[in-house]
Amino acid sequence: MADHPVKLGGVHHAAYRCKDAKETVEWYGRVLGMDYTTAFAEDHVPSTGEYDPYMHVFLDAGNGNILAFFELPNQKDMGRDENTPAWVQHLAFKVGSEEELLAAKKHIEAQGIDVLGPTHHGIFKSIYFFDPNGHRVELAADIGTEEQYAELKRVAPMMLDEWSETKTAPKHADWLHKIAREAHGLEDTSA
Repeated sequence: MADHPVKLGGVHHAAYRCKDAKETVEWYGRVLGMDYTTAFAEDHVPSTGEYDPYMHVFLDAGNGNILAFFELPNQKDMGRDENTPAWVQHLAFKVGSEEELLAAKKHIEAQGIDVLGPTHHGIFKSIYFFDPNGHRVELAADIGTEEQYAELKRVAPMMLDEWSETKTAPKHADWLHKIAREAHGLEDTSA
């Protein structure tokens, strides 16, 4: 899509809602080492003019990526989409290695936070936990080879087409699932 008229330069920031801006900033700093960089606070929403006081905080997630949160005290209590499983919507951050992933798990558990994993996904391993707002957070360490990533990119269009037609898991990258199943000590059910 080199000739596409929209030229993106990356994600400026991703914004989520929080229950308490101060608690959220402190938690992400203590648990994940994120620097608190910026805040905006308004009584009126700049894009709509609507009266709705808010605090908008920004945290540095590394490598030019910014995670932001809104505290909205005049809105109904925060909820989540009850029709979507809790494991689906999440924030995923990259760590540099499997060793860093395991060190992060140890640190996070020492904070009194329950951590699930590591989970082996074939080309990366992840741990999962929840922030004080109920957002699921994932830390992931890439472990795949260049060849594996290239093959996944090659089969992606075919997988999407098959999924669109059948709504069942396509088998174009079954080798990836076999790696993950074997890592978890599960029986190979692909035959």
